[in-house]
Amino acid sequence: MERRSLLRAAVLGGSTAAFGGSLWRGAAHAAPAQPGTGPYGPLSAPDTNGIRLPAGFTSRVVARSGQTVPGTSYTWHNAPDGGACYVDGSGWIYVSNSEINPSGGASAVRFSATGSITATYRILSSTRQNCAGGKTPWNTWLSCEEVSLGYVYETDPWGTKPAVRRDAMGRFKHEAAAADPVRKVIYLTEDETNGRFYRFVPTVWGDLSAGTLQVMVAGTGTSGSFTWANVPDPDGSPTATRSQVSGSKSFDGGEGCHYADDTVWFTTKGDNRVWQLNLLSNTYELAYDDSLVSGTAPLTGVDNITGSASGDLFVAEDGGTMEICVITPDDVVAPFLRVEGQSASEITGPAFSPDGTRLYFSSQRGTSGSSSGGITYEVRGPFRS
Repeated sequence: MERRSLLRAAVLGGSTAAFGGSLWRGAAHAAPAQPGTGPYGPLSAPDTNGIRLPAGFTSRVVARSGQTVPGTSYTWHNAPDGGACYVDGSGWIYVSNSEINPSGGASAVRFSATGSITATYRILSSTRQNCAGGKTPWNTWLSCEEVSLGYVYETDPWGTKPAVRRDAMGRFKHEAAAADPVRKVIYLTEDETNGRFYRFVPTVWGDLSAGTLQVMVAGTGTSGSFTWANVPDPDGSPTATRSQVSGSKSFDGGEGCHYADDTVWFTTKGDNRVWQLNLLSNTYELAYDDSLVSGTAPLTGVDNITGSASGDLFVAEDGGTMEICVITPDDVVAPFLRVEGQSASEITGPAFSPDGTRLYFSSQRGTSGSSSGGITYEVRGPFRS
């Protein structure tokens, strides 16, 4: 707490640049986002689901752990976590991980063009503590095991093809994944206090069965240049992948990861930061740090992250005040929604429907504070395009 107070004082007293720059313009050493008025305005009183939303937005419950999903005979999984959406004809699919160990896995919900639930089914079984993951350009879901020597599983959101374990993507405490179709790589975060940031370079883009695992190499500061180095032994035994490359950069608890427009963002929960890598200049910097804000930090407990068509980032809180906060391209951070009465939970799996009008997410432990109390929601409204 003392360190953060000192850093905040230094920013406020010593640098007008702390309030300038833009995350998306890729300016060198742009300042971390600052609290301000968000694009959607203040939060209203809690609705019937206990969610505080801006004016014009509504919520509904899609599924509850241990209960049959409405309109289907399928029982929703415990501890819903990372998720993504896929086009399905005139409708769409939302996939969701289950962060329990053992028997984690993932499930999917299919929606019609009107948003009605038409089917729910299992897409991955018999895995461990499936936390986050990522969507591929070829429309598969990468489900990541958040355990020591965990694997990445490539799954079919339609549930027709069997899931495949992708050993070449390395064995470590996997968290999230983000695909970069320009450089033809998959970025990976590691949920360790001294975790690393990786990328997997497939031998053939679109086929994750073989390739090279690389780790980010950089200095110890919060900005600078970076390179990539091959990880000699991706299976992480006997030496952990994070300890194999001298000069690889340590990150305190890697969480969510999102790619767009030659930029990749990822979060670290140990220091409540959002990191930004400019992939054109091979430089990195902070997009957000709760210790470098003026006044009270609106975003704490940073976790899963996604982006919208407007370039806004939506960052979910693990704890904090149970909010999803928005970080705009103008470097403003503000609450977008807040879940009331669920302080023993965390928000997981934010993902937009293909048309950008609906945001899906879960409260992993709901009102009970138990993995069996998870609730998956949909928020609908006038999102910026």
